[in-house]
This record gives sequence, structure tokens and C-alpha cells, in this order.
Amino acid sequence: MTDQTTKEEGASMRTVVAASSAGTAFEWYDFFIFGSLAQVISKTFFTGLTDAAGYIAALALFGVGFAFRPLGALVFGKIGDQAGRKGAFLATVLLMGGATFAIAFLPTYEQAGIIAPILLIILRCVQGFALGGEYGGAAIYVAEHSPPNKRGWSTSWVQTSAAFGLFGALLVIMATRAVVGIEAFDAWGWRIPFAVSIGLLGISVWMRLKLTESPAFAKMKEEGQASKAPYAEAFGQWKNMKLVILAFLSMMCAQGAVWYTSFFYSQTFMEKFLKVDPVTINALMMTVTAVSAIFYVVFGWLSDKVGRKPVMLAGMTLALAFYFPGFHLLERAANPALAEASAKSPVSVVADPKDCALQFDPVGKAAFVSSCDIVKSALANAGVSYANRKAPAGTPAVMKVGEVVIASPSAQGLSKAETKAVKTATEARIKAALAEAGYPAKADPARMNKLGMFGVLFVFVIAATALFGPLAACLVELFPTRVRYTALSLPYHIGTGWVGGFVPFFAFAIVTAVGNIYAGLWYPVFFTLVSVLTTLFLLPETKGRSLDEV
Repeated sequence: MTDQTTKEEGASMRTVVAASSAGTAFEWYDFFIFGSLAQVISKTFFTGLTDAAGYIAALALFGVGFAFRPLGALVFGKIGDQAGRKGAFLATVLLMGGATFAIAFLPTYEQAGIIAPILLIILRCVQGFALGGEYGGAAIYVAEHSPPNKRGWSTSWVQTSAAFGLFGALLVIMATRAVVGIEAFDAWGWRIPFAVSIGLLGISVWMRLKLTESPAFAKMKEEGQASKAPYAEAFGQWKNMKLVILAFLSMMCAQGAVWYTSFFYSQTFMEKFLKVDPVTINALMMTVTAVSAIFYVVFGWLSDKVGRKPVMLAGMTLALAFYFPGFHLLERAANPALAEASAKSPVSVVADPKDCALQFDPVGKAAFVSSCDIVKSALANAGVSYANRKAPAGTPAVMKVGEVVIASPSAQGLSKAETKAVKTATEARIKAALAEAGYPAKADPARMNKLGMFGVLFVFVIAATALFGPLAACLVELFPTRVRYTALSLPYHIGTGWVGGFVPFFAFAIVTAVGNIYAGLWYPVFFTLVSVLTTLFLLPETKGRSLDEV
């Protein structure tokens, strides 16, 4: 009888883990398609902007979805704490799947003008809102079913859903590109990965309809202990609010920074600055993502043995130490010609600081007509690092690359046509000088060290999975059952949504503003450092805590 009961419980636990993880993976797939297609999205929905401005706009829109995640966390957290875990995360998958499917049928900017990006923004907000209620529900649902000594291992399968979702998105994108061709993909084939989501939606709903309510919530509900005011309890009582703040500072700042730098900003960096072709990036990221899946489970299991805190702290510390060395190694492996040219013939801009505007234009409305602005805009579009040198007031800006000097005229006071002609001519001279100095227009596949690129990304994978693998269990154990869904979801989605989701946007923007391709790394460095210090000195160990506390 006992053996039979154990077998039934094991089968039930496998069903819980499979249904929760698969549904979450499908939602991540929906969400990650957008980030992986940022370059195509920028050309399709932001026609008319410069390359740099269009790319920044697409990355900003990628972040907008994340910005709405905390709102979804609050709404679905309240539903989950009052009505139940199952219903909340069944609703989220319906919203996410529907919004993603609708993106496949949006008109382009050329077809509908400003209406096209507006519709895209609305659907992106719906995606973020839905995902805000998804993760917390899945993690809590699995944890509340799991034995205490296997909680890290069980919830780590929910963490792998991000890897499976990203892998699925990259696989469908790569397969579609191969079938229809790159030109057709950029024109209309990009819609196919979004349309495929309708099938995944059906599978997700079917699997989740088979689930029952979690035992911890069912028991609390039966005893009449369910919270009647989750917001007031979670955020109005200091004993719970301090846990929300602690979760954000200790775990979620680093989670957002480390994971999205490792899996998303690395793609931006390779494509825009190292000039690696998208097909190579997709194949590399698919391999890295596939390898990462096992390590979430490995580190979740390890946290059941040695504790959540030491495993997560090791992961975030590794990332902090490796950000700058890792991306420098990535440059040398992916585009050695660029690294050689940068060392042999460094680029500098010598200009009057008063003549220079901040090279950050997410909406493409800045004029950039001064002498300094024209040369810096050309370098930003080329994705080349440069140093700033001060020139006497009123002096026209010049670009120096090695011994070559390119003077940049001003277009102030000129007509639009004349301004465009000046900019085009200056950019052509700058590109020619860069090419003469050895700066490659594209990374040379023959010189590319793909094994070295994989090695760099693998180190980041270890850091990200060591942090993320035990994180779900730690978050669930940190909060009481009555407000767990609400209290857990908010810091998680502020961290992954506001810190993580905007990593590609802010890091790329910092680079275009400063002129150094590595300057954007200071964004994840700051947030990771905050978490390292807070985890080290303030986060308690949660392994083995009872989840029955209301």
C-alpha cells in the first residue's frame, strides 16, 4: 500500500512539474521571439529611423513588455492568493498566447504608418502583463507540491523553462530562415514564429486544465486563512514588505542583470558591434541555451544539499568578475580583425565638448547637425569604439584613426537635402578610413573562433544557472503562504522586468552615448554588485523551511 501511494505521489509530482514547466516554457517562447528578432522588428516597424535609432527603438519596445510585468504580478498575484494558484496561471497563458499570435498579423509601418508600432506596443504590453502573473504561479505551484528536501530540484525545472523557451524561439527562427531564405524572412517570414505560438497555446491550456489546486493553498483555504487583502498584507505590513525589498536587492537585481546580459545583450553585442552574422549567432545561442538547461537542475539539486545562498552567491560573483574580461575575450574570438584594428589604429574624436550632443536618439527625432554630432553619429552607426579628446572652442570636429584625420563639416543652417548630403559624404569618408585602417565591415567566418565564443558564453551560462536554478525555491521559502503569490511576484518581475528587460536597451544606449563598446557593461555590473553585497550580508538561508506558515 505504501509503495503504491509513493508511486502515485511520484507520478502526480511529475505531472505537476511537467505541466507547470511546459506551460511556462511556451510563454517564454512567446516572449523571447521578440527579443531574438529585434533587428527585423526595427526595420519593419520603425522605418525611417537611422540604424542605431531603429535598433534602440526595437530594444526599448522589447523592454516595454518587461515594464508591464510588475502590473501583471500584482493583478494575478492577488487572484492567486485569493482564488487559487491554478486559475491565475491558466489565465496568463491564454493572454500571452493570444497576444503573440496577433503579432503575426500586424501591418508594417509602410502599410499602416504610426498605427503599426502603436498596435505592436499594445500587444507587447499584454505579453508583459501576462508573463507577470505566470512565473510566480508556476514556481509556487511546484514548490507547494514538492517535498522540502527536493524543493530546489523540483522548482529548478520551472527555471529550465526559460532555456527551453529561448531554445524553441531560436530553433523556429533558424528553421524559418533556412526554409524561406533570409530576404523573404526579413520581408514576411518573421511572422511565422509568432503564428506557431497558437499550437503551443493549445498544448499549454490542455496540460494546465488537468491540474488541481496546490495542497498548501487548499489547506489554507479550507481553514479560512486565505488573505482578504493581499496588497495590504504584502506591502502594508513591514514584516512582509522588508522581505519584498530584500528579495529584490539580494536576488532579483542580479538575476535581471546576469541572465539578460548572458542570453540577450550578448546577442546584441555580437551582432551590432562585433558584426557577426545572425545565423551564426542563432546557432551559437541555441547550443549554449541547450547546454544551459541541465545546469538549472544541477544547481537546484545542489542547493538542496548545501543551501540556496552559497550557490546563488557563487553564480552572481562569477558573473560580476567575468563581465569585462568575458566580453573582451568574445571580441577576440568572434572578430579578431576588429580587436587588432582597435589596438593598432584606435579611433578618437577631437571636438569642442560644447559642440557635441548625447548620441542617444530612441525616437529618431534628434537632428545631430553639428560638426561633432555628424562624426559621432557615423561612428555610432558603424558600431566602432572611439575615445573623446577635447579641442579648442569653435574648432571643427575631426576623427582620427591611426595617422589618418577626417574633418567633419557642420550642417547647421542647411536645408534637409543639404544636411543629408553632408552627412552621407562624411559617413562615406569615415567608413573608407576605417576600412583602410583594417576595421572590418563584417566578422570573417574563416577567422572566427567559435569554440572560444562558446567557451566565453558557457562561463556566463554557469553564472546565470547557478543564480537562477535555486532562486525559485528561495523566493517561495522566503514568503508566507497567505501573500506568497503577490509578495513573490512583484520583486521578481521588477528585477527581471525593469532591470533585466532593459539590459539590452540601456547597455546599447550607453555605448552609443559614450562611444566605447564595453561601456554598456557598467549597467549589469552595478546591479550585480548590489545583489552580491546584499546576499552576502543580509539574505538568510531558506533551505528546508516549512511552507505551511500562513
